[in-house]
Amino acid sequence: MNKIFPAMPSPTQNSLADRAAGAIVGALIGDALALGPHWYYDLDEQHRDYGPWITGYTDPKSGRYHAGMRAGQLSQTGLLMTSLLRSVDARGGYEEADWTRWMDADFLPKLDGTPRAGPGGYTNQDIRDVYRLRVKEGKPWGRCASNVDTTEAAARMVVLAARYAADPATAATLSTAHGRLTQDDGLTLSLSVAFACVVSALVRGEAMAGAISDGLMRLVKSGDLPFGSVTGARFAPPPAGSPAHIPVEKFPSPDGLLLSGYCAEAALDPAIRIEPAWKVASVYGLPCAIYGPLPAAYYLAARFAGDFETPVLHALNGGGQNMARACLTGALAGAQVGLRGIPARFVDGLENGTELVALACRVADAA
Repeated sequence: MNKIFPAMPSPTQNSLADRAAGAIVGALIGDALALGPHWYYDLDEQHRDYGPWITGYTDPKSGRYHAGMRAGQLSQTGLLMTSLLRSVDARGGYEEADWTRWMDADFLPKLDGTPRAGPGGYTNQDIRDVYRLRVKEGKPWGRCASNVDTTEAAARMVVLAARYAADPATAATLSTAHGRLTQDDGLTLSLSVAFACVVSALVRGEAMAGAISDGLMRLVKSGDLPFGSVTGARFAPPPAGSPAHIPVEKFPSPDGLLLSGYCAEAALDPAIRIEPAWKVASVYGLPCAIYGPLPAAYYLAARFAGDFETPVLHALNGGGQNMARACLTGALAGAQVGLRGIPARFVDGLENGTELVALACRVADAA
């Protein structure tokens, strides 16, 4: 019997389903952990309000982001991720129309287009853009995406990456289509889908090491991932007769896939040390753009492979956009250790944790 969720058995330890559930639950935990100390760009202020090392869920301070919410609750990003999880569970798989119906009927009417309104205590710019285009301007889905460069779509893609991990092509295709509903910046979408591909690879049992990019590049060459590449094996010059153009339906470069391997190599190279590890946030940057929190998450997940708590807490304590950093790190770490490798205290303190674990287990079982 699973002590994290006593009402039902969890997936077998270290199985694909266990790792899939771990990725989903890990991402939600990371999101909720940062609710209190979110967006502190002055680390002295963060330490004054929360102490030198945050170890669990905390209430947001009065006058800060998410003020009035409680420790263990999800941000709006986590709530949207949960809505997708519920949809995939109810429909037995991803159906775009089902999720967009929910957005139209249950979510968008709760917004007013301003940052401080809406579920989760704060509405990010991409979702404010979606609200404006869909509700105010009446545009159809498919023409409501934002050009912002943040991580919200990447977080939601964890559900699809986990659910379809055994089928990399489907995981990547659905992640791309889902991401395009809210984000249309090409680089952001490429990095987001690449992150989903990495999560799927970890769920399949691959290691968070430099070689992870090699496996992903083999999938590019076989046509399973929607990334273009003109080089030969091991980045040799393009063979004679290579096509002149990357097909328009593919991302023009596979560099988003390579980023994970390079960050992992840096984390495992004894000649490269970032101490304490939470300062990786300062190395890659504290702001919200995806090219800050994403490589930091790759670094932490590789450096502390086999551990959930350590990488997620370092992601949390780094300041700035720690919510995205902790969410992405939680997905990567959870995909490695599985649901059974996540300390029970993180589920116990998560609002509706028992229900969320049950949802994740059902979706993971379908994987």
